[in-house]
Amino acid sequence: MSDEIGHYCGIALIRLRKPLAYYSEKYGTPLWGFNQLFLLMEKQHNRGQDGAGIGSMKLNMPPGEAFMFRERSTSSKALTKIFESQHKQFGKKIDEGLAFPEFPKTIKSHFDYGGEILLGHLRYGTSGEYGASTCHPYFRKSNWPGKNLMVAGNFNLTNVDELNRRLVERGQHPVFDTDTQAILEETGYYLDAMNDGLTAQAAEEKVPGENLTGWIGERINLPSVFRDASRYWDGGYALAGIIGNGDAFAMRDPLGIRPGFYFVDDEVVAVASERAPLMTVFEKKIDEVEEIKPGTLVLAKANGEVEVERFADDPARQTGCSFERIYFSRGNDADIYSERKTLGALLVPSVIESVGSDFSKSVFSYIPNTAESAYYGFMEQLRLVRRAEVKQCLTDARKSGELTDQLIDDLVMDNWPRGEKIANKDIKLRTFISQESGRDQLVSHVYDITYGVVREEEDALVCIDDSIVRGTTLKKSILKILGRSRPRKLVIASTAPQIRYPDCYGIDMSELGKFIAFQAAVELIKEGGYEGLLSEVAKNCREALKEERPGLVNHVKRVYENFTATEISTKIAELVSNGNGNGKVPVEVIYQSIENLHDALPDHPGDWYFTGDYPTPGGYRVAHKAFLNYYENKDGRSY
Repeated sequence: MSDEIGHYCGIALIRLRKPLAYYSEKYGTPLWGFNQLFLLMEKQHNRGQDGAGIGSMKLNMPPGEAFMFRERSTSSKALTKIFESQHKQFGKKIDEGLAFPEFPKTIKSHFDYGGEILLGHLRYGTSGEYGASTCHPYFRKSNWPGKNLMVAGNFNLTNVDELNRRLVERGQHPVFDTDTQAILEETGYYLDAMNDGLTAQAAEEKVPGENLTGWIGERINLPSVFRDASRYWDGGYALAGIIGNGDAFAMRDPLGIRPGFYFVDDEVVAVASERAPLMTVFEKKIDEVEEIKPGTLVLAKANGEVEVERFADDPARQTGCSFERIYFSRGNDADIYSERKTLGALLVPSVIESVGSDFSKSVFSYIPNTAESAYYGFMEQLRLVRRAEVKQCLTDARKSGELTDQLIDDLVMDNWPRGEKIANKDIKLRTFISQESGRDQLVSHVYDITYGVVREEEDALVCIDDSIVRGTTLKKSILKILGRSRPRKLVIASTAPQIRYPDCYGIDMSELGKFIAFQAAVELIKEGGYEGLLSEVAKNCREALKEERPGLVNHVKRVYENFTATEISTKIAELVSNGNGNGKVPVEVIYQSIENLHDALPDHPGDWYFTGDYPTPGGYRVAHKAFLNYYENKDGRSY
């Protein structure tokens, strides 16, 4: 992606199903589960760089000893810092003669993360304050074991104010913070109620006090807790967590917006935001890892049994986030890799229409690095097009008796698509610039060019990008650098459609005025003398925000309704190429169509950032607030 936008968060959960001695004997270390947690998080580091956190629980600990633990960090190398710190603590316990690797029971007694349940989270902050205290896992403590709750998640909720108001109306005193805090308190409320109800029932049945904790713990019904707690959650979420009774869980929102995967075998239950990390870390085949179904909770009970149960009604439709597939998830997943190649292949007709079918006069490349898979699909399809042309020419020549060696040489040897690595990203410079904001001159050098592969003013240069959000990097860096090769034409082809609307379910892109597609539409409105339209939209948005319950009408759509996608793309090309130092090199921007997107990603139809059709009512509220922020010249997120 040429524009840098915020990643989703990543979750990891490991529930060991054997005693620590088993892993020590088989894998050579009682810390096998702890080390696997590190690997599982490291393989998902693409999902969050702002911070990390881990949690653990030791099962069947005697009264008086701690059994749940947590550590969080917002260090620039948070994940490494946390695990190195814990390994040092482990070594210190060994030096003090308290823990002995050959005796796993001593590890469990003296090392905080020598437990059977391990939880991890990688954070990209999209709401609330920024600091270690806002990193997951969030922990709600109690001296009643079954009331302890530790949660880590990948989500955004759009109605935190409403959820907090409900807590206040119940007589609670929540500390207003993030949507994570709202989820923690809402779930904790129903978990407390279930524990209290079971305590009363135990008293009626005269359960002995020494048996009370175990009796209650066996009867806690987590699907019921989350059925009640999540009733008013508006947003997308994938959660993992631990209950103090020894239950571990993972769950996914009813619409399937956020992803989640898991597997179960004799040794372990493991959960992650993506499938490929589970396959890699635990050496699983693709059919051994399952997707958590929307509205479903995967529960590893304290006794080691695993249950999968619905906590929400089956919705009329599912809206898995298409951006996960286009950009955010790691591209080594088999399905995602195939889908990205398909997205690239579907751009071929539009690109040929732009540069012509004389491929000898074009150079095809990509803007590193996330568009690489799509580029392979694009080139594969382009070569298939050329093969079909050659086959047809050979067939016609054979029928007419004009098949000659010269014709064969011309057809087979000439006009094959030329693929080159044209752009190179300087990662260290990117890191420096992120710390030294406002340095446009430095930004212009984030990418460098491979010289000598484009014939000046003769070749067209086509670069595949996976998506174009703000167009800032295109304007300030990429086009300027690519323009140095002086192609006859420069084409940027996006595998994603135009991003027109804010996201409020995980991606950090909610400021509408920064989207290049929105800027283009506004320019077209002004050029057409329709400025009054913007004030009408603002009025409609204000009225919609006054509604107690958001309606399912997106008034921001009116900004785009008078223009075709091609007209907006043309204006985008004008905006990003204006003043970029390209001289007279013409620039064209090509976007994927919505129809092609759905063809490539049939199982992930979530497209609200492209179409404005949000899967929950809160999405429409966010869109309206985002427009008003733009109209009233206000910065900041719209949720």
